[in-house]
Amino acid sequence: MKNSPKNTESVADRVALISIKLIVAANILFLISFLVVTFVATTRAQAQTPACTGKNLMEVIRSEDPKMLERIEKDAASVKNGEGLLWKIEKEGVEPSYLFGTMHLTDPRVVTLTPSAQKAFDASGTVVIETTDVLDQGKMMASIMQQPDLMMFTDDTTLLSLYSSEDAKTVSKALDARGIPPGSVKKMKPWMLSAMLSLPACETARKEQGAPILDIKLANDAKAQGKSVEGLETAVDQLKAMASLPMDFHVKGLLATLELGDRMDDVIETMLVLYRNEQTGMFWPFMNALTPPDELAAVGYSDFEEAMVKSRNKNMATNASPLIDEGAAFIAVGALHLPGDEGLIELLRVKNYTVSRVD
Repeated sequence: MKNSPKNTESVADRVALISIKLIVAANILFLISFLVVTFVATTRAQAQTPACTGKNLMEVIRSEDPKMLERIEKDAASVKNGEGLLWKIEKEGVEPSYLFGTMHLTDPRVVTLTPSAQKAFDASGTVVIETTDVLDQGKMMASIMQQPDLMMFTDDTTLLSLYSSEDAKTVSKALDARGIPPGSVKKMKPWMLSAMLSLPACETARKEQGAPILDIKLANDAKAQGKSVEGLETAVDQLKAMASLPMDFHVKGLLATLELGDRMDDVIETMLVLYRNEQTGMFWPFMNALTPPDELAAVGYSDFEEAMVKSRNKNMATNASPLIDEGAAFIAVGALHLPGDEGLIELLRVKNYTVSRVD
């Protein structure tokens, strides 16, 4: 198997080949987790929060395949702006603004600002998150339901009709095992289920119990302090980006997610550790190392990258510019949007802002 650690049972078996990027595709949306938890909460009783069980795969790779680790680190070193979560944005004549990378999870390790970021937040007059729609669940759902085809099949298509008879049985069995009657989700588009099933049990439970992610906490804190709160996208924008991807991409993604099962916890834990180390440039090299290039082509990864990352980054940079020009903005978006040639940091530099890392 290409690009697999020597002990394939320990690492490659732990991470299904196609699953990694497909699952990240589902979780990259700020809004997804809120829709997912709304559905989960209606299908099962709230239970005690289970312990998170994920393992850091970077440590497994370090001990079992040093050459893979070397490739990951080499690739990460070539990523522009691949280290750091807090960035200062300067323009002559206005107060500086700040860009901060978040992770859209409720894990206690990522729901508190770093001291430097807290100082920047306190000094801000405007707080900006990906979408303010999530601050009003009723309004958000009303907006989305004006275009129900973004999440549900509105024709004769059903979820299981997209699969061969053998794969349909696999999907049904896996859903049953998770306490989800296949009939209850037969009109749901596969990416919604992929998002729901890719969340670790501990994360889903915390969200069911109302634990906030950092982005929402920042917005609520800003309102309480009399700061204005703005968004860079709408809920519909985000869902359209996901829905624009080829259906085959989503179909394979759901099957791979089901095959991965609880092992997704390891992927999430690894991403959490990289985030805590402010190694944003390691995200994609880590996932690329575990996903052979031919598999990426097979699932339409280029379409995903364009729709979910590059296009959204361009829109975010455009929509952030007027807020930066007003001065003293604190912009919090998913950390995956920061690094790279077409990441937010570089796109803001192209717009003639001075952007520098804050330690």
